Amino acid sequence: MPDKKGIILLSGGLDSLVSLGLCKKSHNISLALTFDYGQKSAQYEIEASKNICNYYNISHKVITLNWLKDVTHTSLVSNESVPESDTLFGDNVSAKSVWVPNRNGLFLNIAAAFADGDGYDYIIIGANKEEANTFPDNTQDFLERVNAEFEFSTLKHPKTVAPLINSDKNDIVKLALENNIPLKYVRSCYNGGEKHCGRCESCLRLKNALKNNHDLYYIKELF
Repeated sequence: MPDKKGIILLSGGLDSLVSLGLCKKSHNISLALTFDYGQKSAQYEIEASKNICNYYNISHKVITLNWLKDVTHTSLVSNESVPESDTLFGDNVSAKSVWVPNRNGLFLNIAAAFADGDGYDYIIIGANKEEANTFPDNTQDFLERVNAEFEFSTLKHPKTVAPLINSDKNDIVKLALENNIPLKYVRSCYNGGEKHCGRCESCLRLKNALKNNHDLYYIKELF
């Protein structure tokens, strides 16, 4: 086990779960942060993250950001319905609807405060190539600028690590299956409900990747 240690942003979704599974040992991850900002799926994201942390035997902390829902009109927190479809979205309508102002920037800076105060060397995030095409705060450029910021805003200078930055959802599901990462705990749905809705953009990405990896078991389990 390396002397340095890591902290992970854990939503309970596919990307953060697989990032944890891949980096648990190599980056000595011992703490996960899950954020509740009033999103429709908060209860289920927290529950999924708790189960994941129990599985990997790491500490779990829920950060409540009640004010964040007051500065956004995103469908994730409002009475507005999350965009749904039977097939993957081909435009930015869904992305604009679920955008939360400065979400990854805010979450990473909060994690950096924990890193600075408690001596964490790495902050793991599930940023990936597929979502970088839609969300600018999933790109390599963004992460590099965040790391540059931490050179000035922290004494510890933690490094943000995105093990999936060059992977799309098909690759991520394949990595999960190859590394026995427990997809049964995943919660990727934007909506609030015990089962994944199967029609929001996040669900469609996950379902499509499972189909492309010929995994019918988890399609039945999750949807």
